[in-house]
Amino acid sequence: MHIDAKPIDLRLTTPFRISRGVQSIASNAVVQINFNGHTGYGEAAPDEFYGETVETVLACITQFAGTLGDDPFAIEDILNNLEHIIRLNPSAKASVDMALYDLVGKLLGVPVYKLLGLNPTHSAYTSFTLGIDSPTNMAKKALMARDYPILKVKVGTKNDIAIIDAIREVSSATIRVDANAGWTPKEAIKTINALAPYNIEFVEQPTSPRDLAGLKLIRENVPVPIIADESCVTVEDIPRVAKYVDGINIKLMKCGGIRHALKMIHVARAHHLQVMIGCMIESSLAISAAAHITPLVDYADLDGHLLIDNDPYEGVSVVNGKLTLPDSPGLGIKARA
Repeated sequence: MHIDAKPIDLRLTTPFRISRGVQSIASNAVVQINFNGHTGYGEAAPDEFYGETVETVLACITQFAGTLGDDPFAIEDILNNLEHIIRLNPSAKASVDMALYDLVGKLLGVPVYKLLGLNPTHSAYTSFTLGIDSPTNMAKKALMARDYPILKVKVGTKNDIAIIDAIREVSSATIRVDANAGWTPKEAIKTINALAPYNIEFVEQPTSPRDLAGLKLIRENVPVPIIADESCVTVEDIPRVAKYVDGINIKLMKCGGIRHALKMIHVARAHHLQVMIGCMIESSLAISAAAHITPLVDYADLDGHLLIDNDPYEGVSVVNGKLTLPDSPGLGIKARA
């Protein structure tokens, strides 16, 4: 098998602000694995928060070249070998992982969801994310997203209650709140209790990723479910956080791809946790990869491709918030004309 990678810049339709910064461009990488006239595609969406950049991804792919062997069906062995070649770098490994699943699906002539034994009609509804802005502008964004029945609202500011109030004035959509670790535990308790009357479905990552005592305190003092994101990166994190949250947010770019995401889902279920699958700013390539496993989860936040204006691929579609999985072999993605 031969592997190549190239960088791509994804332009956000509008600057995207969360509690720890603002983003206008996502510098990602597309990976190709070629085998016997077939090509599998994957995407890396590196995040400096997890120690990656597009440069480190490209360096990893160079490091992986020549180590993949000649059997694309040996996904477990190939990816275990990559773990020994280089530590961490989960989005680089995720790009190889999804390219292998894409390649195997194409070789067998089946979509990845069928390869995994999943029912595509059980795919999830995705939320649509509203980045931090003024309450007035957040309400305008909610109106523009009226076709989506679920809104994920980024918070972690002094205006959080005013933001949710403004959105509720114009929208009856389900609201999920994501603080991206932007509150102290005391701020979280106060704010979440103030937001509860607005019918919030859950709150994601209210406080610092390492503050498990803070998560415990928050969960014991609010009536809204708590979902861990930055506090739960890999399968090994699940037993550590399970006592302090109601669910976890799995991202292919955090955990290393489809293979690890499947393990996380099953371990989370063993700990009686709800499961959400999320994303970074990604094209339809990586979003489609994550979408194939949504029949196994409770919630989805797979809207990264909806936030950009130069998506180079077509794949999963969203109709009234419902993810519709492509039925062509592999990930089912194709380059836009």
